[in-house]
Amino acid sequence: LCEPDRIGKAKRLDDSQGRFVEFVKGSFPRGHDLKGLKIVVDCANGAAYKVAPQVLWELEADIIPIGVEPNGRNINLECGATDTTLLQKTVVEEKADIGIALDGDADRLILVDEKGRRIDGDQIMALLAYHLQREKTLRGNAVVATQMSNLGLERYLETINLGLVRTPVGDRYVVEAMRGGGYNLGGEQSGHIILSDYGTTGDGLLAALQALSALRQQSKPASEALALFRPLPQILRNVKFEKGRQPLENDSVQKAIKSAEEKLSGKGRLLVRKSGTEPLIRVMAEGEDLGMIEAIVADLCNVIEKAARLAVVAQAS
Repeated sequence: LCEPDRIGKAKRLDDSQGRFVEFVKGSFPRGHDLKGLKIVVDCANGAAYKVAPQVLWELEADIIPIGVEPNGRNINLECGATDTTLLQKTVVEEKADIGIALDGDADRLILVDEKGRRIDGDQIMALLAYHLQREKTLRGNAVVATQMSNLGLERYLETINLGLVRTPVGDRYVVEAMRGGGYNLGGEQSGHIILSDYGTTGDGLLAALQALSALRQQSKPASEALALFRPLPQILRNVKFEKGRQPLENDSVQKAIKSAEEKLSGKGRLLVRKSGTEPLIRVMAEGEDLGMIEAIVADLCNVIEKAARLAVVAQAS
């Protein structure tokens, strides 16, 4: 047993909220504010329900807060970054300049432009990459994103002489690649945005302030500034299989994957992976021709489903 005097000390922070508010505000350019911007902020009845409106108010924005009445059961319930329907409606009704959606633990950010259009993490990363490049503060001349980020983002970055470093799905892989390569901007299509100059993980409010700073400097409406590339059509389907099976090791599946990749060569991208949490094979394809990628995903899923059934029959016999 460890002696009491060797355990350590507990320290109480009575003003943790105030400290965080000041830290986040400190990431905003000195001498700048959000005066004149009408912002709807949806806090998902979660962790940032107090601090997000406070930070935006202290930066002199005209704010309309929603999702700020947590009751212990309504976190992420029909609100926030996981469901932006209410935010999109409120932005249009209130004639706001932009909408900010955080999720329950406030590490994700989704934006809504003044027309009510949902803006995902790929477009946010494009805006931040362009902004940081102009400010000459983007390190590594690249952005780090996962395999799920749209090919349109990659092509856009190429037009401004930046690269896209892809990682497996999961923000922890993004962080690892950023640390390993010395990059300071990365994230996921789902809205995890990592700005390593300010923190070691995603922070939705901090990312929102950087996006708002970029918007202020461009003097463009959100619908223009956050439409830097045209996303290519992307289809995602899941194929369920019994636990313990390995349908991706089937020869017919491997041949089908190779054939699909050849069809998409130069025209799109294919990602087939096993879920890390569920007995699912995730099949994602994107490309310029929607009909083509729909057919490719459908055919490939049929082959995987057949292989999974054969594996079950073989095991039973």
